[in-house]
Amino acid sequence: MHHQKSIIVIAGPTAVGKTTYAIEVARYFNTVILSADSRQCFKELNIGVARPTPEELAQVPHFFIASHSIHDDISAAWYETYALELLKKLFQQYNTVVVTGGTGLYIKALVDGLDLIPPVENHIRQHVISHYETHGIGWLQEQLQQLDPWFVKEGEMKNPQRMMRALEVVLATGRSIISYRNTGRIPRNFNIYQIGLERPREELYERINQRVDVMMAAGLEAEARELYPYRHLNALHTVGYKELFDYFDNKCSLDEAVALIKQNTRRYAKRQMTWFKKQQGMKWINLSQTDSISPVIAELSQ
Repeated sequence: MHHQKSIIVIAGPTAVGKTTYAIEVARYFNTVILSADSRQCFKELNIGVARPTPEELAQVPHFFIASHSIHDDISAAWYETYALELLKKLFQQYNTVVVTGGTGLYIKALVDGLDLIPPVENHIRQHVISHYETHGIGWLQEQLQQLDPWFVKEGEMKNPQRMMRALEVVLATGRSIISYRNTGRIPRNFNIYQIGLERPREELYERINQRVDVMMAAGLEAEARELYPYRHLNALHTVGYKELFDYFDNKCSLDEAVALIKQNTRRYAKRQMTWFKKQQGMKWINLSQTDSISPVIAELSQ
């Protein structure tokens, strides 16, 4: 174990308790934490993204927390490169690095790599969508049979979302989406341990509701007001801010905005769980049964 470098990924839905757990694991292994959160990296966002507190940040060095600006162009593909470069440096000093966050796509980018499909222009996407809406799945089948027989053979020919995606890619690039599979895959030269944290749904939702109340008490409304001029930026299409922007625009009352933040955060947590449950190789720990880090230690000392 000591010759081989490792990352311990600690994933799970918002408000499950990742920060506390990851800090404990990092302290046990005397190492640092690399965040995999696409919002906590922005220095302008604090209360609304539940960034670790100054006390928590003082316990363990954190990377990719308040390190960038909402004006920076950050994506999962960018994160993959950033995280791999950073790990190269960190592994000179540490055998193990803890990676934690709730952004499933960033974790996937680091663990598996992303398929490097070039971006598809909007007019091509709109063409495919409008023709599908008019002519249905039969039209998609015909188009793909003509343009992408490889997808017809190997792809999901009953799934219109996947079929539209395949069609827009072949129209945009002249190549089958299948030909892009794992082209960007750089083999990872470190061990990867993936831990998923979960709680019973009622308990998680209760924690989410409480957390939103705490955020409001901590001054989320004032934080959102300062960020209101930047509401068009992608970074601010974020639960906790966009509902308050609607309140500032007189589209709802403050109470309604807060209720919506809770509801949208619960929905987001549900989507996160669905995503993480599909990922291969996650070992799940139910924090309502144990908050001990011994399952992680056992996993690593095998």
